[in-house]
Amino acid sequence: MTHEPAAQTYWNTNIARHPGILREVPQGCAEALDVGCGDGLLVAKLAERAERVTGVDTSPEMIARARERTGRDVVLLEADFLAADLPLEGFDFICSVSTIHHMDFEAALVRMRELLRPGGTLVVVGLARDVTFADWLVRIPGLPAVWVIKKLRRARGPRGMPAADVQMGYRQVRQKARRLLPGSRYRRHLLRRYSVIWQKPGRTAEYEG
Repeated sequence: MTHEPAAQTYWNTNIARHPGILREVPQGCAEALDVGCGDGLLVAKLAERAERVTGVDTSPEMIARARERTGRDVVLLEADFLAADLPLEGFDFICSVSTIHHMDFEAALVRMRELLRPGGTLVVVGLARDVTFADWLVRIPGLPAVWVIKKLRRARGPRGMPAADVQMGYRQVRQKARRLLPGSRYRRHLLRRYSVIWQKPGRTAEYEG
């Protein structure tokens, strides 16, 4: 079986966030987890920075492609993340890209929080809806730039990638993330994405939810 290299073979607005995600991987990362790993493109990149990488996805087609792509000592699970057999506080780094809207948002954040080791880093990149007037004031000026970027980069995604409707607005995402992940950093990005970055504190910390 031949394996594709870690280098990306296509570009889209999810891949545009990969460099920022990879910058958050802690030095000496032993265990990394990609929630909703799709065809394994980010898993392959993480495998160059972490000793061991686990990818989880519900799609058998995506997991099959990830196995063809990686060719590394990684663990790929075809499973529901919320029910998958994963070790509590077992990961130094956890990321999820445009997947959390496929799940219950709060349950997914709590699960990621539980799986992260104290001192570990969580990065969630997601999609949200433009709900308020302020949302549209942010989005509309950037629409021409988004269109140009997508055309120039010939944006596309892997064939067969599962899709789901986005339910939550940006404000709701920000409020829930700050409640469940105290001290997290929230940012809205140009290409219709937001990011939440959080470093888990020591064992004495208490959380809501």
